[in-house]
Amino acid sequence: MNKRHRMKTYFSALCLTVLIPVSHAENWGHWRGPHFNGSSTEQNLPSEFSKTNNVKWGADLPGTSAATPIIWNDSVFVSSGDDHAKAMRALCLDRKSGKVLWNQEVGVGYNLDEKSNFASPSPVTDGKIVVFYYGNGDLAAFDFTGKKLWARNLQKDYGQFAYQWTYGASPTLYQEKLFIEVLQRDQPVHGRGRTDGPIDSYLLALDPTTGKELWKHVRPSEAKMESHEAYSTPIPFENNGRTELLIAGGDAITGHDPRTGDELWRWSTWNPTFITHWRLVPSPVTGGGVVLVCAPKGAPVYAFKTGAKGKQEDSVIGWKSSEREVTSDVATPLFYKGRFYILKGEPRAAISRVEPATGKVDWTGQLDTRIKIECSPTAADDKIYFQNFRGEVFVVAAVDQFKLLGTIQMGDEGDDQLRSCIAISQGELFIRTGHKIYCVGNGMKVSAK
Repeated sequence: MNKRHRMKTYFSALCLTVLIPVSHAENWGHWRGPHFNGSSTEQNLPSEFSKTNNVKWGADLPGTSAATPIIWNDSVFVSSGDDHAKAMRALCLDRKSGKVLWNQEVGVGYNLDEKSNFASPSPVTDGKIVVFYYGNGDLAAFDFTGKKLWARNLQKDYGQFAYQWTYGASPTLYQEKLFIEVLQRDQPVHGRGRTDGPIDSYLLALDPTTGKELWKHVRPSEAKMESHEAYSTPIPFENNGRTELLIAGGDAITGHDPRTGDELWRWSTWNPTFITHWRLVPSPVTGGGVVLVCAPKGAPVYAFKTGAKGKQEDSVIGWKSSEREVTSDVATPLFYKGRFYILKGEPRAAISRVEPATGKVDWTGQLDTRIKIECSPTAADDKIYFQNFRGEVFVVAAVDQFKLLGTIQMGDEGDDQLRSCIAISQGELFIRTGHKIYCVGNGMKVSAK
């Protein structure tokens, strides 16, 4: 090769390096993704797909679950009920093929009500271990080969849960600690709840390598009856050198020191008249310098100023929504590229794009569905993904004007309680329906499992 040819080849390669963006693959190790806000930096994601188009594989699952799939490199972790054995199972699938690599039974029992089962909490991983948690209190950690590292049951250790419905909070792995919240009513309900002592709500930190308690923080509340109950998840937040865990429920938002569990700040209440049935489902989300919390049952969304210390008055509120469209009873909002996206799941489903600093609503888009939506939205590549109870997936553009890019039916006949969020990792979407999980990406061909 002569010098001129070598220089031409060098400059061609240089141009390719400059012109072609480098794709950064992100894992999805937590229910709300790598940034704890529902977003990912993944690119080249599809807006058009079906059960046979742009599907890499589809795999059968032993039962239903509201849990979101968790992905780390080539491992896909799925929590599932077992319809036939009436048990809870922990599965690991190969991301490239959909093959089940291991399938472990964690505990027996299935549900307490017809709306959900014990497999509602999502698993969590830090890339070294994966932890599965279930609504009956069963908690177990595995390595990536499927070897069980430890197991325990929180109801046996800390008392029977006192919930109107089935417990469903997901665990959080952060700073080498496993965090679990139990925000429950302070008296037995439907025969559930300890009778040999006080029923406390608490935040728990465990050693993820052993399952042993590091600390337990009792979280008081002035709420009444069911308004004590929350199905939210601890969300880490770092701001101006301070790290805290955000907890929403019991008519209050609190921030906690992850080293000790100590309460750093508190605001209450979105329920000044002490309504007794305002259980809370959405988790907090942060972005744009504020902490966002959704009050239940069509009540406003609240944005709080950061850096607060101690018990707060209403002056800590940056803004609250005034429009009935901007509310969420179940879905946790998304923060993506400088905006919050708040999904109202019923009665007229709509999604709103909101400016964090002021609460200004950029737009609200109505969704043409009469089917309830309780799935929390996720986003990457300027697209937002979520599904309704029957597995109809909505793809919305994360741009300055509302644009519905598509609706795709991924659910099967009989699916009518789907809540699992759509996980995003390695340039692919992972969609959990009733008894199926699909891996979706551009230019893929279906391979049924």
